[in-house]
Amino acid sequence: MTGSLQRGRESFERQAWEDTYAQLSDADRERPLDPEDLQRVALAANLLGMDAASAEMLTRAHNAFLDRGDAARAARCAFWIAMPLMLRGETAQGGGWIARGWRVLEDGQNDCVERGYLLLAGSARRLFEGDPAAAETTFVQAVGIGDRFRDADLTTLARQGHGRALIRLGQTARGMALLDEAMAAIAAGEVSPVVIGAVYCSVIEACHEVFDLRRAREWTDALSEWCARQPETFPYRGRCLIHRAELMQLGGAWPGAAEEAGRAHDRLSRPPVDRAIGAAAYQLGELHRLRGDFKKAEATYREAGRYGRDPQPGLALLRSSQGKTPAAWAAISRAMEEVREGCVRPRLLPAYVEIALATGEVAAARTAANELAVVAARYDSPLLRAASAHAAGAVLLAEGEPRAALAELRTAAGIWRDLETPYDGARSGVLIAIALRTLGDADSADLELDAARQAFEQLGAGPDLAILTALARPASDARSAKLTAREVQVLRLVAAGKTNRAIAATLGISDKTVARHLSNMFVKLDLSSRAAATAYAYQNGLVRDPT
Repeated sequence: MTGSLQRGRESFERQAWEDTYAQLSDADRERPLDPEDLQRVALAANLLGMDAASAEMLTRAHNAFLDRGDAARAARCAFWIAMPLMLRGETAQGGGWIARGWRVLEDGQNDCVERGYLLLAGSARRLFEGDPAAAETTFVQAVGIGDRFRDADLTTLARQGHGRALIRLGQTARGMALLDEAMAAIAAGEVSPVVIGAVYCSVIEACHEVFDLRRAREWTDALSEWCARQPETFPYRGRCLIHRAELMQLGGAWPGAAEEAGRAHDRLSRPPVDRAIGAAAYQLGELHRLRGDFKKAEATYREAGRYGRDPQPGLALLRSSQGKTPAAWAAISRAMEEVREGCVRPRLLPAYVEIALATGEVAAARTAANELAVVAARYDSPLLRAASAHAAGAVLLAEGEPRAALAELRTAAGIWRDLETPYDGARSGVLIAIALRTLGDADSADLELDAARQAFEQLGAGPDLAILTALARPASDARSAKLTAREVQVLRLVAAGKTNRAIAATLGISDKTVARHLSNMFVKLDLSSRAAATAYAYQNGLVRDPT
């Protein structure tokens, strides 16, 4: 036994993965490793994020076990080669390795735990291809084999797969309970390191599907603690990197979110390019947009589109922030037409409401807000309930119902506060201030605006700060903005809660003319929504506060 080989095996036992990879790679150059050591170096490479090297070593181990006549171990290598391929969307290649594993086992007529692993891989493929009912059946079989052979890795992987299948079948509570059970096995130290990252990534993606922010954060914190004890590991793969960035964004850690999304983008860009790179580019676009770097946001949204990720609703919201409301409305309307169901539509609805109100399509905003309320009730998600209450409040403001709007918006703000999502809470606070000012409570409105301003400053939310600045302008700014008499009339009617059609009827002009006046007025006053225009009108004395 060479010194490198001995040191590599000792490093493996200590879970010192960088040393394991380096020492066993040196030993392999001195003399080809046996299949057990090839498996060790493959595991180390996997945990270090070196997927290509891991696959190469597993392929060699598979062939070496075949030469030795060890069909079961050869089949297990085939499983670990197949799974990363399928997670990257390369289901044909992954399926080929699954078929090879089955052929090896059938030749030997083996009753072994590896049959459970191959069942697990086939179940995952069925789930990826949209057949959760068939996947559930074979996941259950794999759990049974794992229990029979007392293989915690197989049982845990199959149980989380069963949970994902149940969620896709609409049995969310049962599915999430199984995912919790799988994560509990990880927390108890019952599974091997390579399984930990795979299960975590599946769990956080499931949380993303059902909008379960609290659970996603809890398990992310748990895995972060594990990573702190295993500093060399890289357990995050594919989309779970992006979901981590999204969690950080929601929590207000925007610099960290940008760093995580950038890491995801860089990692997914390595050959072979992972299809999830489009989602990473989209997440970067979101952060650029929120910070006001519209040029970078445009570039990254377009990159997302090139990799197959529809850049909506982010690109439509970008257009709205740029004052290009017709383009924003066309884009979000198209997206809503194309996505009729699934977990994507609830992510479109809040943006649709916002852009519809900016465009003056109050009736369309009301319909979308009502749909969002139904969706929020179905998912029983605090995140969606907050988004629904915020949308309902914004629509009520546009409909001229500030008191009813205030109740909805305070509900939204309370949930955002409980969820510790400062940006969304501040946005609800701005609308609360508008409702309060409309009701004549200027002092309370100012307190809300001050709190929102502080949150936006801490986050670096440039566009939102610009809106607050516009809301706080003195009355003389309305004259210096050189609003025409007709634009002032339109602004007053907007503040009264009138729709574009109603304004057109009152003034005897066309709907298109009203839209043009609104667009000109928004540019002159640096405003981006009807709600902001309403607050501006009251704050600058263009309409009278109700008594």
